[in-house]
Amino acid sequence: MQTTNVFDPVRGVTGIGSALASIRAWPPRRFWVAGAAAVLAAVLMGVPTGVLSTSFYTRMTPVTWWDYPVWAISAVLVGLTAATYVRVAGARPAGTDRSGRTMGATLLSTFAIGCPICNKLVVGLIGVSGALSYWAPLQPVLGVLSIALLLAGLTVRLRGAIACPLPAR
Repeated sequence: MQTTNVFDPVRGVTGIGSALASIRAWPPRRFWVAGAAAVLAAVLMGVPTGVLSTSFYTRMTPVTWWDYPVWAISAVLVGLTAATYVRVAGARPAGTDRSGRTMGATLLSTFAIGCPICNKLVVGLIGVSGALSYWAPLQPVLGVLSIALLLAGLTVRLRGAIACPLPAR
């Protein structure tokens, strides 16, 4: 099925092809920022949750199979979103900064891949048995939700770059 790109005055340019075309048109600097931000996000999410094994933290429950894809996809989406904030030479800076929403979705990803009984907030609220009985089964849902939010945020940023490119001063 071929996706067509249509201009909608409310939503901007629609279609995944236009979003991918926007990323392909990025200058090399944006790709470097995307890679560095993705690695940084992976480390900042992976070390405190025990997905990345280090001597700083020992996870009390084993890492589940779905922790790795949620962790990797989230890190890549954070990196790509961070790269959308890099100014292109000659362009004016963007108006409103909504990076807090990306941080919220990243935090949700971190809660999704974390050890259920290592989360002091959850254990304090519902106890260890509650964390294993109620929180642990909810974590995959949080992972999918966080990826959907990160993807939506990236899509909005890319749509804005296509529909409303800022002219040079």
